[in-house]
Amino acid sequence: MIKKAMILSAGYGKRLRPLTDKCPKPLLKISDETLLSNTIRFLIHYKIKQVVINVHYLAEQIIDYINQNKFDLTINIIQEKDKILDTGGGIFNAIQHFSNEPFLVINPDTIWNLDYTKELNLMAENFFSKNQKCALLIVDKAKSFDKNFKGDFNLENNLVNRKNRNNLKYVYTGLQIMKPEIFYNVREKFFSINKIWDKLIELNCLYGMVSKINFLHVSTKDVYKSILEKKLYIK
Repeated sequence: MIKKAMILSAGYGKRLRPLTDKCPKPLLKISDETLLSNTIRFLIHYKIKQVVINVHYLAEQIIDYINQNKFDLTINIIQEKDKILDTGGGIFNAIQHFSNEPFLVINPDTIWNLDYTKELNLMAENFFSKNQKCALLIVDKAKSFDKNFKGDFNLENNLVNRKNRNNLKYVYTGLQIMKPEIFYNVREKFFSINKIWDKLIELNCLYGMVSKINFLHVSTKDVYKSILEKKLYIK
């Protein structure tokens, strides 16, 4: 059972400006929740006990928000003070918190609902039974509310690849399971998680599981407003 997770919360949310000029993206509201609290509650439902949250842009707002709200798990905040480390660098910077055990990495800008728990359970079962190093939850871009996604990956025999880049069928949902060992040979400080993924693809050990849930991702200002207007977050 996976007990620890990381929520990536350091980004600038540039495509949501001006909404994010004074509010960090994870604190944007969906009904009576924020994107961040919705993500935390999903992790609590999955029985996660410890969460690491990295912050950079408007960091104090996120820190204050966490301190003012009582969530039923342990939260450690890592502040990337001088320069944002990017997705891979942010995870690598927090790696000591995971005690060499598999952990989740999750993006708060997907609107997670409790149906994802079943998919995460299945993904974790495969992860451990097949001794995987990294597994991504992906979704057919046809199931995405935002129709502007060009696709991130293709999938063949449960392995993720980037073959045929002009016709990538699947997008990354923002949820993955990984072992700390995939960072063992990293020497850089600032890098995208894509660098790790691409190396794993070369080694034929980046796994994917396809989600069957309609994908709601707060990607742009217009998409966010449309999700709110249509109340798509309500189950």
